[in-house]
Amino acid sequence: MPRKKKSDPNKKGLNQNVEGLSAEVLEQPITETLETNYMPYAMSVIVSRAIPEIDGFKPSHRKLLYTMYKMGLMTGPRTKSANIVGQTMRLNPHGDAAIYETMVRLSKGCEALLTPFVDSKGNFGKTYSRDMAYAASRYTEAKLSAICTELFRDIEKDTVDFADNYDGSTREPVLLPTSFPNVLVSANTGIAVGMASQICGFNLAEVCETTINYIKDPDCDLMQSLLAPDFSTGGELIYDPEEISRIYETGRGGFRLRAKWRYDKAENIIEVYEIPYSTTVEAIMDKVSELVKSGKVKEISDMRDETDLGGLKLAIDLKRGVDPDKLMAKLMRQTPLCDSFSCNFNILISGNPRLMGVREILSEWTAWRIDCVRRRVFFDLERKKEKLHLLNGLKKILLDIDKAIAIIRGTELESEVVPNLMIGFGIDKIQAEYVAEIKLRNINKEYILKRVEETERLEKEIKDLEDILNSPRRVKKIITDELRDVMKKFPSPRKTEIIYADEIEAYDEEDETEDYPVTFFLSREGYFKKISQPSLRMSGEQKYKENDGPMQEMEGQNRDELLIFTDKRQVYKVRASDFEDSKASLLGIYLPSHLEMDEGEGVLCIIKAEDYSAGLLLFFENGKVARFSLSAYATKTNRKRLTGAYSDKSPLVCALTLEEEREIAAFSSEGRAVIFSSALIAPKTSRTTIGVSLMNLKSKHKLIKAAYLEDSGIQNAARYRARSIPVAGALLRDGDREEKQMSLID
Repeated sequence: MPRKKKSDPNKKGLNQNVEGLSAEVLEQPITETLETNYMPYAMSVIVSRAIPEIDGFKPSHRKLLYTMYKMGLMTGPRTKSANIVGQTMRLNPHGDAAIYETMVRLSKGCEALLTPFVDSKGNFGKTYSRDMAYAASRYTEAKLSAICTELFRDIEKDTVDFADNYDGSTREPVLLPTSFPNVLVSANTGIAVGMASQICGFNLAEVCETTINYIKDPDCDLMQSLLAPDFSTGGELIYDPEEISRIYETGRGGFRLRAKWRYDKAENIIEVYEIPYSTTVEAIMDKVSELVKSGKVKEISDMRDETDLGGLKLAIDLKRGVDPDKLMAKLMRQTPLCDSFSCNFNILISGNPRLMGVREILSEWTAWRIDCVRRRVFFDLERKKEKLHLLNGLKKILLDIDKAIAIIRGTELESEVVPNLMIGFGIDKIQAEYVAEIKLRNINKEYILKRVEETERLEKEIKDLEDILNSPRRVKKIITDELRDVMKKFPSPRKTEIIYADEIEAYDEEDETEDYPVTFFLSREGYFKKISQPSLRMSGEQKYKENDGPMQEMEGQNRDELLIFTDKRQVYKVRASDFEDSKASLLGIYLPSHLEMDEGEGVLCIIKAEDYSAGLLLFFENGKVARFSLSAYATKTNRKRLTGAYSDKSPLVCALTLEEEREIAAFSSEGRAVIFSSALIAPKTSRTTIGVSLMNLKSKHKLIKAAYLEDSGIQNAARYRARSIPVAGALLRDGDREEKQMSLID
């Protein structure tokens, strides 16, 4: 085993093994490890892999598309995908599988993008299917889509910077000079180290129009032209103006997408033909199957995936008499047929990740595109100046062509022709080289006149290009003209329909649940049964476990919402319809397990919530009683568990609801009882109130139960009635000690 040795601060890394000596292991502080090993990796993932840049591409996308461009696949025929993958490895050495997956996502066949950049042939899978795998690269073919002309527009004119590839054998563009804001058009997702990016796609025409409006007026209303995100899978977007505005301004937020469906009355079938972009066919079918098996959805007899070459189709066979609108509303609530999409517009700007809203993205893209156009104009200007310089030299010589011929004929050495022309006409070497290469057939009047006219035209063009460079307004006009050209050449109707929340017909979930009278039974150990009235009339004695017995019985309806109080200061909210009908001969459902209660948590009682308008009385062992409204347990969300449900100063004994003022009987462990009117208890607003004193208890005694007077078993009520509280209570007489199961009813 190597022996440990303290590190020498002047040494870095591990010492080399020396023959005859044991290896030395140097200790390294964790901070140094993070700085030297982890941070470079993290930055590499952020900058070079996961986060898109202002042109809308990650490095893997850019390398693939540029390789295809250099292969001549913009106009040529398709080639095997394996050929493209192999060529791309010159720029992207991450393996053929990763490169091919990138191509699949960019392809028309996959349908992952609104504006696909790869014109594909063969099986490229589908973005809406988890299990529909794409074919191997040796079976498929591809070329660049027509819109890629806008990605590589004038890339040879120094519009963008180029950098060496990983081994320095070739050059590749740092960004692609896209003539439209592809960063907003192409949906993109990336997970880096410590950050992520989630960009939704927008309609190409809407993005171009919005960019034009922004260039004209940076304070324009973006929502007038950029209506909402648009997705390749279609569906319906539930439009919330406030949330969309928040996304546009901050780059963060979310919205909901719904599937599109139609009903075939003749076949009694629902056909789903468009689904949310964020889900898959398999996820939907799995969830529907789960709901059918659990009995929560009983209206479906069968569901199949009938997707074919015509597109996506999920067929749902309905049982006789089922309302398709109500069923789909139910499935929209409980399955991914209605799903959410979260936005996180995190984009690399000059190598730094920035979270930006749409307006800021358009600002950065416009500034970057202005630089691209200016570089292109400057490139054209320099080329024209060079040509004008050559023609000016030619012009001097053509004015006296006989002299030029004489100089050339009188020169003995070929190497002295250019210097002699320079001396004879006062031109520079470049001009003299150009003149010396003129063909003999071009020494005529027509050629001379054409060159003079070309000189005049070049001078005008140079002046115009210089004016463009000095005029930001003209540069912006070039950008807007190119955007209009993109809109004209590549029409793109919306695929995702926009609907407003108030257009969605709401169906009360209660209306979908069958309602009928039931009786609830709760045992001391926490077993719960819901038994319908016909079953209860036909059944015999209730069955309980050994050493268990009845604790609570009350009548209600199948649609009732129940509040289950526990001894850990928690309340669980459930619907009676969530429980299957039981029988007297069964033990029932063990609530602590069914509700996933905390270890050691037990059930105290069950209360019917109804519309949360009733009052509530909570009785504690220390002799106090608290009164407040059931609305303290009402929540806007579907929270199943409420913590801090009541005061923690003393254990809870029981709870009673109050529709109106009633007389209540309370009992202590000393054998005393008190009857009081609920009007003596002042209502509080907080559910954690400690309450007011009801009974004066001796140190070793406690309050053990409470019930409505008519359910208490007391015969001589006058003996125990109190006009004010707190009181010690009167000792119970034998006639008032009748054992009777308490019933907590509203």
